[in-house]
Amino acid sequence: MKKYRSNWFRVAIEGATSDKRTIKRSWLEQAAKNFNPSTYGARIWLEHFRSLLPDSPFKAYGDVLAVKAEEVDVNGQKKLALFAKVEPTSDLIAMNKAKQKIYTSIEIDESFADTGEAYIVGLAVTDSPASLGTDVLAFSAQKPESSPFQDRHYSATSMFTEAVETELKFDEFEEKPSIGAQLFNKVQTLLTGKQAKDDNEFTQIGEAVEAIAEHVKDLPDQLAAEKKFSAGLKTRLDQVITELTELKTKLSTTQDPNQKTRPQVSGGGNQVMTDC
Repeated sequence: MKKYRSNWFRVAIEGATSDKRTIKRSWLEQAAKNFNPSTYGARIWLEHFRSLLPDSPFKAYGDVLAVKAEEVDVNGQKKLALFAKVEPTSDLIAMNKAKQKIYTSIEIDESFADTGEAYIVGLAVTDSPASLGTDVLAFSAQKPESSPFQDRHYSATSMFTEAVETELKFDEFEEKPSIGAQLFNKVQTLLTGKQAKDDNEFTQIGEAVEAIAEHVKDLPDQLAAEKKFSAGLKTRLDQVITELTELKTKLSTTQDPNQKTRPQVSGGGNQVMTDC
């Protein structure tokens, strides 16, 4: 099945915002460290609205796959920025191609699940950039009576960052099922599809499945036996190498029994002399 994934794009940066709130560096560090779709999946929402209906215009438009924090240069100053990578739905891709909802704003909970640490709980696409005014600016979780987003927050501790223009580029990829899954799907198709028309075909399918099962049933034992054989072969090879080394050393220090010893020549004065 073909899917799309975005490039990394910046969704937040530490520092002051024009509504006099501050994106803390620690929040971005914690968000990057803690984010895990298996813990809590951050989905993509339209204007921070969450609809209960799957066919609503305010349904989810994809998922955040990963986030990371990196330092960037802003007007000569080093600041920590948060980047995200997302998997969009076809609706979001079409919307983006039409140049609609080209700004993004993250939903960050500064104390997710009472952990005391920040977490990304969502990402919104919007057409309202930060420069339009404080009503849509960073961290609009102010006093409930003054926040235009008071009914859209994930929790009492969640906030919205400023909406920044984002250039999203989507790369296509295809998830291929494993060989086992392909085989299962093929057999399942044969069993339920038009190809399984009569008893003869059912018999052939059954024989094919049995043949596959027969072929693979001894694989664990075969692999174990091969591993044991390989271990034994290595041990024997190490032993042969050791024995050859010992034999080479012994031969280099042993005199050839076929080589005759030159007799000594006696000289005078109790001196042993050789015949030179």
